[in-house]
Amino acid sequence: MDNLQSRGHLLTEQINLESQNLDRLSSLEIVDLFNREDTKTIKAIANARIPLAKTIDATAEAFHQGGRLFYVGAGTSGRLGVLDAAECPPTFCTPPELVQGILAGGDAALVKSSEALEDRPEDGAQAIRDRQVSSLDVVIGIAAGGTTPFVHGALQEAKAIGATTVAMSCVSAEQVPMEADIQLRLLVGAEILSGSTRLKAGTVTKMALNIISTGAMVRYGKVYGNRMIDVAVTNDKLHDRALRIVSDLTSLNRQEAEELLIKSQKKVKLALLMHWTGMSAEAGEALLKTEQRDLRSLVEGHPSA
Repeated sequence: MDNLQSRGHLLTEQINLESQNLDRLSSLEIVDLFNREDTKTIKAIANARIPLAKTIDATAEAFHQGGRLFYVGAGTSGRLGVLDAAECPPTFCTPPELVQGILAGGDAALVKSSEALEDRPEDGAQAIRDRQVSSLDVVIGIAAGGTTPFVHGALQEAKAIGATTVAMSCVSAEQVPMEADIQLRLLVGAEILSGSTRLKAGTVTKMALNIISTGAMVRYGKVYGNRMIDVAVTNDKLHDRALRIVSDLTSLNRQEAEELLIKSQKKVKLALLMHWTGMSAEAGEALLKTEQRDLRSLVEGHPSA
């Protein structure tokens, strides 16, 4: 991308006619304006339902094949990717390397603006090589305006390696082409504060990442019904949640659920498998390690079912 070309034509850089008098609005009028504009994020997600579903399927398949998911971005887009990746281990008890966020400027850019570092496509390509991305992996390049050289470099390198690539942006493919297998365009329109893509663009990006990571984990067998059965029991809140999940799904009282959870070494999925099949903790653990099926399939396929 030519760093000096005008980007004023981009959807994310255009002037929002609804907020032209933003500096003259009362606080309540500002809140109401934001509320009206934010409804556009819901429509954008609905319009992108097909590529979102394709991304979920590709990511779940990658997980089953031993692959990983990478989010790549700069500024707000990159920080949102890092945030979503960081939330997967406590929510789904996944190893931190399964979902990773790559941010231009590295960890320091999480708390200090380093937008100048996004202008080097070679840095994005190098980040992909540094993480040893392979053909088994999925790489999602996140760029609200679609022009971020760091993201373009990462996507091109990942595609050359044979990874599945996804271009997530808030501008159309016609405005800004991005080389990727899946085009995920979240068109929310011009921002209330012109060009400030931490607003609607940031909101819709967070919504999309929530859908992708949660959907992929569901398809990967990390959920039973709507319960996070692979929750990492690492504090009192999560211990309480684990007890409620076991108790609710098994009809055991809280004390019985606690005893079962202790036997399973605080592993909710294992506790449920033990309860529903009568298996020992050792046998259940071995089955979960060797079988790729979700808990429901394991239980329904057991002779005791």
